[in-house]
Order: sequence, then structure tokens, then C-alpha cells
Amino acid sequence: MRKFLQNITRRKSGTALLADYQLDDNIQGTNLVRTLKLKDLVSFGIAAIIGAGIFSTIGNASAAGGPGVSLLFIFTAIACGFSALCYAQFASSIPVSGSAYTYAYASFGELVAWIIGWDLLMEYAIGNIAVAISWSDYFTAVLTGVGIGMPEYLTMDYLSASRGFTEVSAQLAQGKALTDLPGYLQEAYLAWLNAPSIAGIKLVADIPALGITVLITYLVYIGIKESKRTANLLVLLKLIVILLVITVGAFYVNTDNWSPFAPNGISGILKGVSAVFFAYIGFDAISTTAEECENPQRDLPRAMILALIICTTLYVILSLVLTGMVPYNELAVGDPLAFVFSSVNLDAMAGIVAVSAIVAMASVLLVFQYGQPRIWMSMSRDGLLPKIFSSIHPKHKTPWFATIVTGFVVAVPALFMNLTEVTDLTSIGTLFAFVLVCGGILVMDEKQKELDTAHKGFRVPYINAKFVLPLILIGLLIILYIYNGEAMATYLSTEGGWEEFQHKLPLLGFIIIAVIMTILSFTKNLSLIPVLGLLTNLYLMTELGITNWTRFLGWLAFGLLLYFVYGYRNSKLGKHQL
Repeated sequence: MRKFLQNITRRKSGTALLADYQLDDNIQGTNLVRTLKLKDLVSFGIAAIIGAGIFSTIGNASAAGGPGVSLLFIFTAIACGFSALCYAQFASSIPVSGSAYTYAYASFGELVAWIIGWDLLMEYAIGNIAVAISWSDYFTAVLTGVGIGMPEYLTMDYLSASRGFTEVSAQLAQGKALTDLPGYLQEAYLAWLNAPSIAGIKLVADIPALGITVLITYLVYIGIKESKRTANLLVLLKLIVILLVITVGAFYVNTDNWSPFAPNGISGILKGVSAVFFAYIGFDAISTTAEECENPQRDLPRAMILALIICTTLYVILSLVLTGMVPYNELAVGDPLAFVFSSVNLDAMAGIVAVSAIVAMASVLLVFQYGQPRIWMSMSRDGLLPKIFSSIHPKHKTPWFATIVTGFVVAVPALFMNLTEVTDLTSIGTLFAFVLVCGGILVMDEKQKELDTAHKGFRVPYINAKFVLPLILIGLLIILYIYNGEAMATYLSTEGGWEEFQHKLPLLGFIIIAVIMTILSFTKNLSLIPVLGLLTNLYLMTELGITNWTRFLGWLAFGLLLYFVYGYRNSKLGKHQL
């Protein structure tokens, strides 16, 4: 048993991680092309962060929190900022592709590394499927707006059409008219009704989602230079549009709409946590570019922080403009940016926003389709996945097989499935990665000598958490009691039995870990920033509900099964230790 525990916690030193991609015989061709400069990395970060969140989820968040949602963007940025600093230290110390997977291998060991690698694969895949489907919705809406219609059964996934047809049929049987039903239900009904059949199977598929996924995958496949140029162009276009929206919208702001600033109090602002955080999850994708940076130790930390600052500034200003143009309670719509301009009779601007949403989501898809194969590649180098996943194309210098697999993993589900029920797994998966990266910094502080390059790169500023953390937690408890005492009393209630109690488990777990971290901070003089990063991200995870936790843990359990069937037996580190 002791040997087994030693095996699953075996760690790789920074030197070993850096040597792998230079000396590994399983990698064809030569090293990946180092072509990314600081501006390219910042562009990648902005491409990943400013996407579907700013064009859709910001509306519901504003409707719940009012103008005060601008504070939520700042709070979430600070929470991400703690994580970004920890990412920056790892990226500077270990400039190797693999993101949180690689960092976990250096700090926690192989089993945790596999878990976070498996988690990242889920996060990237589900996130990209959701983005591809959203891109398709915006794209078909723009085509319809200019008079180019496509059959409904070619613009919708099979599952949505089937469900919509069943629901509409039931309502029609009750005497309701089709024209009285919501537009999306009408489209689903017509898609199923008009779709051709083969052997009784309806041919319904989201062709635009397939098309954009194939195009982006091709760009990623043929090389980093092409991906870089495309990302830079897309980012430039959407930044121009966002600045245009802010500039034009500022002239239509009515400051009376900013009062009350937080109409639903703190609880109303916090309702948008999941939606707002979803808008920030992209900055970690920058770390997957490590082996293609010209100067990763210098530029990766700068790029992460700069991307976060730029995007937060834009988000805050944009949320204030939106809530100033129309009353906050009117913003619960799927296309808030287009809606506010339509409400002030600027339909041309609404059209520009719709087109820019297509550009924005394409750039998000590009960055994540770029990042995921490099995680497959890193896991393959370590023997945890088959060797072919780390094969580098001799001409294009990209992980060609991993890139193709990633394309299939996103394109096929986007064609036939609607994963709206599990898109929150993207947020919970990202937060879990952030928690482990922050925790990894705390572990590496104890073993820093093993990270041979650490002294050359960025380090998280050290602030002793011994007395500061308890004061922060006590202050937050006092604020929570003053402004939301009723919720605290409800949480402590034992009414409702297991059905109610199970929903309290995530927060209960957070409280236990917060107490443990406070004790460790006092006894071990832990660094404050990674501790705050760990706790804030863990708290955000508790906001995602027990259903998401159950699905997330189920996915990790399936991953553990694969690890013990294949990865544990084929681990290169394990073979070297024999």
C-alpha cells in the first residue's frame, strides 16, 4: 500500500519537465515553433476572455444585480487575479505546454496531475461545444436578417429539435396556436417537422456549428503562425466594436437608471457569479502556449495580468453603459448589447453588435481549440495517454493527431446534441484547475529547490497570511451577517431533511477547508495570495449547485478508472523509477 501511494504521488522536477519536450524520442520532427511575442499572448488572452460572456450572459447578470454587477466583475477579476499570479509563477518557472496539468505534476504528483488533465479536457471540450452552438445561433440570425434563410433542420441540433417538437405538440393538443409560442420552440417544431428521414431517422444537424469547428480546427492544424494572425485580426475587430459600443452608448446613458445601484442587495449581485465568471475563464489558455513563446519566462506572466486588466476594464465600463441605457430589469435577454441599441432606435448598431458576436465567439473557439491538443500532448509525453497524441507534424510543427481528435470531440456533439444542461461544468472545471494551481504554489513553496528555474522567473509576492487571513474571514462574516443574516439563519436550519441538506454540502465543504487553511496559515506562515486564490475559487465552486458537483465528480471518477487501466501502467516516470 505504501508503494502504491508513493507511485500515485510521484512528482516531476522542473528540470525533467523542461527536458521532456527536447529529448523525447516519441515526438516527431523538431520542437514547436517559438513565434509568439507579448502582444500575441495578450491577444490570445483577450480572444479567450471576451467572447460569449460579454455578448449574452452579461444581460442576465445585470438584470439580477443592477448596476452593481460592475462590482461583481471587479470581485471576479480579483479572484481570477490571485489565480493569474499563481499561473504566472508556474508558467515562468516551467515554460512547458500543459497548463495546470503540468503544474500539478510538479507540485502534487501524478494522480492529481491526471485528475486536473482529465478535468481540463472536459472543460475545453464542453466549453467549445457550447461556443460552437452559440456561434451557429448568431450566424444563422445574421443570415436571416439579410434575407438568406437556411432550413431549420440544418441549423439546429437533433436533440433540441426532438425535444421542441414534443413540447410544441403537447401545447398544440391543448389548443394553443403555434404563433403564440416562443420563437425557439417554433423553430424546433418546424425543424423536426420538415426534416427529411432515412429509415425513420430524422436528418437534423447543426451544419454551421460543424463548419466553424472544422475551419478553426484546420487553422490550428496548419500552424501557430496562421492561428496567431487570425486571432490578432479577430481580437482587433471585436475591440473596435466594443469601444464603438461604449462610445456611442455613453451618449444614451441616463444616470437615473443607476439608482438604486444594487437594487437586490449583495445576494442579487452574487446571482450573476456563474455567468460573470464564465466570461473570465479564458486567461489560463495562455499558459498552453508556453513552448511557442519567444520568451515565455518574461512574457507569459505579463500577458496574463495585462489581458485580465484590459478585459476587466472593458467589462466594468460596458456593464455601466448597459445599465445606464435601459433599466436593469429589462436586460434579461439573450443579446443584451443588440437589445439596448434597438431600444434607443439604433438598429444599425444592433446589427454591428450581432456581427461582432460572431467574430468574438470564433476567436474564443480558436484559442480553446488551440489549447486542448497541447494538454493531450503533454499527457502523452508522460505516458498517461498513447504516444501518437504527442506526435508533432514534420511540416506544420503542431500536435497533428491531438488536434484532429479535438476537432472530432467538439464537432460531432455540436452537430447532434445540446449541452446546455452541462455547460456549467466548464465553470466548475476551470475553478477546480484554479484551486489546484493556487494550492500548487503553496506546495512548491515547501519544495522550491526542486524547481530549478524558479529563481529566474516571476514569483508571487509573499505576504504572510498568519494574521491577515483570519482578519479577512472575520470581516467577511460580519458583513455577511449584517447584509444577509437571514440567509445565514436559513443555512443553519435543519428543516427539509436530506433533500435540503445535500444542497448545503458544497458550502459546508468550503467552510471546513477555510478553517483548515486558516490554521495552516497561522502555523506554517503560508503566502496570502495563493491562499486567497484557493479560497475565493473554491467559494465560487459552491455557487454552482449540487447537480453540477455530482456530474463533475462522476466525470472525475470515470477519468480515474482510465488512469488505473492505462496511465498508471504506462507512466514514464513510473518506468524510470523501476
